[in-house]
Amino acid sequence: MPWTPEDAPRHTHKADTQDLCEVWAEVANKVLAETGDEGRAIRAANAVVARLRTGRTRRETFE
Repeated sequence: MPWTPEDAPRHTHKADTQDLCEVWAEVANKVLAETGDEGRAIRAANAVVARLRTGRTRRETFE
């Protein structure tokens, strides 16, 4: 069953806007489809939302 934006707040408190909830669901569903691993999908979605919330990209994190 695919995740919806309404599922995001149960998995991360950082998805505090509708836009972030939608991104969370999109990422989680994509990773789940690619890997079949729900835990990995949730972790990936949480990481993306955390990066977006702080305004940092992955590249900026390592520079």
